[in-house]
Amino acid sequence: MAGQEHEDTADPAAVKRHPALFRTIRQRRNPKLRRSDITVTDEAAVKRAVKAASLGNAMEWFDFGIYSYLAVTIGHVFFPSGNSTVELLSSFATFAVAFLVRPLGGMFFGPMGDRIGRKKVLALTMIMMAIGTFAIGLIPSYASIGFWAPVLLIFFRLVQGFSTGGEYGGASTFIAEYAPDKRRGFFGSFLEFGTLAGYIGAAGLVTALTAALGSDAMQAWGWRVPFLVAGPLGLVGLYLRLRLDETPAFQKLESDTAQVSEAADSVEITTREDLARIFRQYWPSLILCVALVGAYNVTDYMLLSYMPTYLSDELGYSETHGLLILLAVMAFLMLIINQVGKLNDRFGRKPLLMAGMLGFFFLSLPAFLLIKGGGIPAITAGVLMLGLSLVCLLGTMSSALPALFPTEVRYGSLSVGYNLSASLFGGTTPLVITGLIGLTGDNLMPAYYAMAAALVGVIAVACMKETAQRPLDGSPPSVATEAEAVELVGSQTPEPRF
Repeated sequence: MAGQEHEDTADPAAVKRHPALFRTIRQRRNPKLRRSDITVTDEAAVKRAVKAASLGNAMEWFDFGIYSYLAVTIGHVFFPSGNSTVELLSSFATFAVAFLVRPLGGMFFGPMGDRIGRKKVLALTMIMMAIGTFAIGLIPSYASIGFWAPVLLIFFRLVQGFSTGGEYGGASTFIAEYAPDKRRGFFGSFLEFGTLAGYIGAAGLVTALTAALGSDAMQAWGWRVPFLVAGPLGLVGLYLRLRLDETPAFQKLESDTAQVSEAADSVEITTREDLARIFRQYWPSLILCVALVGAYNVTDYMLLSYMPTYLSDELGYSETHGLLILLAVMAFLMLIINQVGKLNDRFGRKPLLMAGMLGFFFLSLPAFLLIKGGGIPAITAGVLMLGLSLVCLLGTMSSALPALFPTEVRYGSLSVGYNLSASLFGGTTPLVITGLIGLTGDNLMPAYYAMAAALVGVIAVACMKETAQRPLDGSPPSVATEAEAVELVGSQTPEPRF
């Protein structure tokens, strides 16, 4: 490209007189790919990587899903009895507190993942996440130990949030760096397939337990079961991650720069330097990442986390009915999310992201009017309208975001940008919406909030570059077969002239 720019700015007559000279300049600035420069992916290895990364993501959203769906119960168990709105706000504030430390987790784990490797850090975040969730299921109630109950709850929520800070950036980087360039959207969509699976697992388990045990037993002990399930799930995820090799892109980076992990006592200094470099050199991409993730997270949490509470607390439906509707819509989204991944590989990331953002901007108000109108068909239609907009973002974001940053700072930059945005706009969504409804008395506040977020998203998508079917910045081209590699090398050789 640089050679082409030079030729474009040169005197056309000079280019015509000295074609060989300008061709040499262009070739030196853009050297031809050799076969050894191209990564041919092992499909079995790609599938193992996708499975391990997606399971961790599923567990993350299983953890956060069960907390969201049990928000009312947790408010009763861990906070002093009294005003039900105060209990709910306390519960959502504890939900949001985990998001306050996510940027710290991202700043700690992200640069470490760029330095010592994606695999080691993803194994560590999996262990911490499982411990934090499992421990919540063991905390005694406020009635048993008083003040210490909410203190312990907040502590283990902080452990969850800190570990989650290194999870999404690492998992999406892991899949993006393993996948071939032409199928990165398809394989990346499995990460959010894991998100939906985690939510469905949480919603299904909470719904089944509530139906089987009843409200009293759920409040007494049944709420603990979903949290305790996270222990065995975490061990399975850890086993899968430890079996993986490091990503080809990171291995290539290591061999090119001859970088090896240094002693543990120097990691803190290096992390600080890496963070300074990210904010100094990559701030435009970082701002774009924060805007995209902010719009995506507000709409995501509004639909997948807050909706059951909205249906039960604001509109008076039973918790079970609200969860069942959301469960059915999410199951449908799971069926189509990989098709969205294929579509963004074919048509580009920007068209799919723009469709999702515009969907939320134009459909949020009609959807909430349908939901507010009542009746199972109307509520289902409203939630489905929002769900179809969300799946355009879910199926595309995990391949679009890693492409914003070069390989040497990808994990760190994405973790910092993603978690800053998730902290400011994601986890606070239920709390902000509940507060706005209480302040204004307007049950359509969730729609207005989603529309504002979508408007930011539209601007961000318009500003981003298209990255579909292209190599990741700082990484060699990645193809699925040897034949593709040969074709790619051959495509650079001009046709002989006679």
